[in-house]
Amino acid sequence: MDRVIIFGNGQEAEMNYIYLTHSSPYEVAAFTVDRAYIKEDRLLGLPVVPFENIESIYPPNEYKMSLLISYRKLNRLRAEKYDQAKAKGYELISYVNPKAVTWPGLVIGDNCYIAENSVICPFAEIGNNVFIGAGSLIGHHSVIKDHCFVAPHAVILGSATIEPYCLIGANSTIRDGGVIVARECIIGAGVSITADTREKGVYINRAAELLPKPSNELSTWLTWSVKSHNPGMGTGSQESGK
Repeated sequence: MDRVIIFGNGQEAEMNYIYLTHSSPYEVAAFTVDRAYIKEDRLLGLPVVPFENIESIYPPNEYKMSLLISYRKLNRLRAEKYDQAKAKGYELISYVNPKAVTWPGLVIGDNCYIAENSVICPFAEIGNNVFIGAGSLIGHHSVIKDHCFVAPHAVILGSATIEPYCLIGANSTIRDGGVIVARECIIGAGVSITADTREKGVYINRAAELLPKPSNELSTWLTWSVKSHNPGMGTGSQESGK
């Protein structure tokens, strides 16, 4: 069984430990993080050692590494540590949850995570250092390039392209038909993208609106509101008396 060092000592590292321990062929041997961020010398019963000299303690010819880091600094932090780990000589593993749906011939890079209940359709291609959250759909012939983060339940439809360093928010949708999300874009939660985006563009929905009435008065107020915005409503309904 191959032994793996997990980068990090926070919640993402703990999640990574659970994934690898319970649904992968790997054995987690230790955690590593930059020396300045070490708070305790053990996590989940395993040693936490400085990343600066990790290779002298757990040599890369005997151990692999895994970096499950979020989209902080628009994925730049994960990309930085990815490059540093590779420069130290480590092989970075990719993880595909056994509850994910994939098809033969899937192209996937290193240090990728495909979480549970996600669906990766035929002919999709996933680059290096990509995170795909639970319940996401990656459509046929779509391409997700390096250092991207796809949050849970995002939908990327067929033949779409996601350029490097993008953040695709939860419950967002990228239309099919060759839509390109340019590099370093942020697509907010619930946003629908139907045309090519601008590089470094930030796309968000309006915030939820607080109604002026409390919930116990909602039924009467909502009926008035809907009718006031749709004057034709009521004709032929119970309210018309017919």
